[in-house]
Amino acid sequence: MTDPFPREVYVAGVGMTAFGRHEGKHVAELGQQAVKAALADAGLDYAAVEIAYCGHVQQGVTAGQKVLYGVGMTGIPIFNVENACASGTSALRAAAMAVGFGIAKVALAVGFEVMGRGAIPTGGDERLEALARAGAPAMPSMFASLFQQHSQRYGTTVEQMAMVSVKNRRYGAMNPRAQFHDPVGIDDVMRSRVVAPPLRLMMCCPTSSGAAAAVITSGDVARATRRPIRMVASALQSDPALNGADSLAGITEINSRVMRAAYEQAGIGPDQLDCAEVHDCFSIAEIIHYENLGLCARGEGGRFIEQGMAKARVHVSTSGGLLAKGHPLGATGIAQAVEAVEQMRGESGERQVSNARIALTHCQGFGGAAGVHIFAA
Repeated sequence: MTDPFPREVYVAGVGMTAFGRHEGKHVAELGQQAVKAALADAGLDYAAVEIAYCGHVQQGVTAGQKVLYGVGMTGIPIFNVENACASGTSALRAAAMAVGFGIAKVALAVGFEVMGRGAIPTGGDERLEALARAGAPAMPSMFASLFQQHSQRYGTTVEQMAMVSVKNRRYGAMNPRAQFHDPVGIDDVMRSRVVAPPLRLMMCCPTSSGAAAAVITSGDVARATRRPIRMVASALQSDPALNGADSLAGITEINSRVMRAAYEQAGIGPDQLDCAEVHDCFSIAEIIHYENLGLCARGEGGRFIEQGMAKARVHVSTSGGLLAKGHPLGATGIAQAVEAVEQMRGESGERQVSNARIALTHCQGFGGAAGVHIFAA
């Protein structure tokens, strides 16, 4: 194993709100709820936090301060982190770096978002802005195009995409903090409204609001907390290839590369994973990420889900994933870490993976950022 940082890094406490519409709730209320829950889980006061990183996309200038000032006015450095959908995972990595390089013994990572309908920014991406000008739903159209490319090259089917949605809705039904709690069948998914042909509504993540937080500590602090989980890999990369004409090649390159970097840091291979939370913003994304994770060969993702994922021991998107749990942009990456930590503690209730010891989380900010963390009990 090649440690990602000079000093050991632990997640000592996690907390999150339920994900959903949260009509009428202010982002500060949601963020504070998640932070207080994470601190309580770690058994630490806010006064112990030496530095904080706040992931969000659309919440405005110094939103992190507005959230944390409601928890306490300690004068610590507070950084606002924006990296599209990878904002939360970027904040988590920054907090881990602060501890791992000895800047602090206790750091806080919090992600939060209150989203309106259709509130996904195009971020200056020429393809997405062209779709928006044409009146097309930009992100669904982009991932519909990814499906078409994958299908033409490898024979992936719409029904295989529906199987991903069925699996993740089944997990979501067992997660009290997920946005959707109703299991669905393949016919239900196939009958749902077409959003961007051939993507159906149930193949797309919902518009969500919510918050998640993690308390990151050094080894000496962690040993005095309830049940810390060690972070054994942290990788974040950006790649301009995503702006090229071949979007499937771009999404494959950046995500497979950052996953390989994380595996190298942790000293493991994909066959040793017990759990993995991936960026399943659309069903086709999870299929592609089976391949990027190394769970199956390139082009075999559709058949992998169709065959019940029997060729790998890993359980993917046990939280329900973005498809069922929801996707508040800034919160998602940290919420994935919440799931990973709780799985390794044996605290995931009906969806608990037996004897979970190693978990991976993966989040992509479209436009070129992808982050992976690996945790070990």
